[in-house]
Amino acid sequence: MKVDGTPYRTIWLGRDGTTVQAIDQTLLPHRFVVRDLHTMEDAEAAIRTMIVRGAPLIGAAAAYGMALAMATDPSDAMLARAYTVLLESRPTAVNLRWALDDQRALLAPLPPANRREAAYRRAAEICDEDAEICRRIGENGLGLIRKLKPRDKSGRINALTHCNAGWLATVDWGTALAPIYQAHDAGIPIHVWVDETRPRNQGASLTAWELGKHGVPHTVIADNAGGHLMQHDQVDFVITGTDRTTRGGDVCNKIGTYLKALAAHDNGVPFYVGLPYPTIDWTILDGVRDIPIEERSARELSHMTGRTETGELATVQILPEGSAGANPAFDVTPARLVTALITERGVCDASEAGLLSLYPEQSRAA
Repeated sequence: MKVDGTPYRTIWLGRDGTTVQAIDQTLLPHRFVVRDLHTMEDAEAAIRTMIVRGAPLIGAAAAYGMALAMATDPSDAMLARAYTVLLESRPTAVNLRWALDDQRALLAPLPPANRREAAYRRAAEICDEDAEICRRIGENGLGLIRKLKPRDKSGRINALTHCNAGWLATVDWGTALAPIYQAHDAGIPIHVWVDETRPRNQGASLTAWELGKHGVPHTVIADNAGGHLMQHDQVDFVITGTDRTTRGGDVCNKIGTYLKALAAHDNGVPFYVGLPYPTIDWTILDGVRDIPIEERSARELSHMTGRTETGELATVQILPEGSAGANPAFDVTPARLVTALITERGVCDASEAGLLSLYPEQSRAA
């Protein structure tokens, strides 16, 4: 995708062939900064502090983190240490484990002298694969959008999104936003209601920023406005991404997604989820019971950062002194509330049978 006319991915290999570069998403939308990652520890910190975020991008960053580790020390000990350290950086997104398992399976049988080159090559392949997967998700979701008819008199299709599942959450294109970009590029009049997505405001800060850079009409709304808009026929479909989807079709995504799904179900609004295959956790059937939910710092709830009238960035406290804060980062939307899953292989019901219809090779793991 493009930023002020220049094409970017979210993460890439620097010109020196060793340093990994990534867009610092903690500074958007007010500052566009590219960070250099020189070591595995830099990659781990980037994932943990959400310089890079979004399940597919976390996986790509972890793959490059393994490569950075091998560039420093290609020993068996470092391979094991890098796997453990990176795995612990974020507990919910399954792409992280998928990418680390992929790299470890490739690198462990190789002699140490060959590991650096192989790790960088595989990390680049994972990035290319993610971009192509997201493009295909966009194509498959576009087919659903073409079938929709506006509920209101505006003549446009109104989508509602939660959190950020655009190209900033992936290597390129995005998951939930890929169909929206392709609809816009195809000339379909589409408008996006963008949930602010407290407490980190990924919708207001990231989704609105990237939609604006691509020229997609959008309006930022408070998280609690979605149900009201649905009641008044101003939402034609809801679409989100996912950090982990179970074998049974339960969807784990940014906190607040479950409430949007409930409102959509009550108002007969389709609720779609865009997901690449590494986001499917075939080992879990019941998401509410078995998916670990990350509890992040209460500071994300108690403080907000923005641009002042003088143009400076400032962080302010918004909670009273002494008030406790709880900050679960994700919730689980049961499969019964999901209209369809949009994958790179096609569209299916949110169920074990639906997913296996697209990924029959996984039936052997049942």
